[in-house]
Amino acid sequence: MFSKIIVHRVGNKINGESLTLSQEELQLEEGMAEMLEDYFLGSFKTEETYQFYSDTYLVNNPVYSSVTEIFEDKAKFLWESENIAKHLFEAAENPRVQGGELFIVFFEDEREGDEKVDKIGIFKTEKRESFLKIFPQEETFGLEKDQGIGLSKIDKAALIYNNNKESGYVLSVVDNNKNGDMYYWFEDFLKVKQRDDEYFHTQEALMVYKDYITKQLPQEFEVSKADQADFLNKSINFFKEKEEFKLDDFATEVLGDEHVIESFVNFKTDYEQDMQINIAEEFPISEAAVKKTQRHFKSIIKLDKNFHIYIHGDRKMLEQGQDEKGKYYMLYFDKEV
Repeated sequence: MFSKIIVHRVGNKINGESLTLSQEELQLEEGMAEMLEDYFLGSFKTEETYQFYSDTYLVNNPVYSSVTEIFEDKAKFLWESENIAKHLFEAAENPRVQGGELFIVFFEDEREGDEKVDKIGIFKTEKRESFLKIFPQEETFGLEKDQGIGLSKIDKAALIYNNNKESGYVLSVVDNNKNGDMYYWFEDFLKVKQRDDEYFHTQEALMVYKDYITKQLPQEFEVSKADQADFLNKSINFFKEKEEFKLDDFATEVLGDEHVIESFVNFKTDYEQDMQINIAEEFPISEAAVKKTQRHFKSIIKLDKNFHIYIHGDRKMLEQGQDEKGKYYMLYFDKEV
């Protein structure tokens, strides 16, 4: 349960809207506090994490600096919440960014022991939903239309954990309403980047491999769509079955051919240089990253506009040929399901 909460109104300065700062923390009834906590934390459904960064020194990142002050001295909560709101107000450089309420929340960990981690939440509401109010009126009921904040999904959220301070803390970040500006929340306001952890390495390793199979492999080798589908299936199964990724094992079990292995390693090196990232050759595999990324590994062969073949298993059960009627695929199976 959070121990401190304050709300400010942050408009879009480009559109002539104002910044309104609260002078006191909110005092909530217990039921309201529980409802807000569920609302605030309900959107964090991924294990993908971020960290603050700066082009110079971390202390020059305004949000990093403010949350550090709060973590070190809770008495500064009100003052630093105003600084966060002012920074968000100045971050709006796009007229499509919507104004809204900014909630700053301090979650004090009440557990005992070494696992205790306080958190600071930064939440912004933007969208308004229409709703009806029904009330007694003489011998019938009256209806009024009003607008308010829907509690199904927060628009923007960041949860900062009080650990890894030296490298920019650990954050969970959500933006469910980009307003046509994908940089406003992550880059202009928070200035965060994805953490270099097992989730990141798993996700990037899978995506660089997918790009290689679908784009580079057909340019260098004679492979069919069925062969590409087989490579994709074997790769995703490798990540599902293993607890740790080792490039040598992956190359041997999935790629097989030494020429293909050499081609992939060269492609991976070029990818890392172009994207300015480093994908480790050994790392623990993140099950959550595999689950999220595997939806991009759909092994589908599209045949004109007549058929789609979804390949999930053994490549040997699929043959390709051509006769007087045209090209064909022959599928072998044990039973219909």
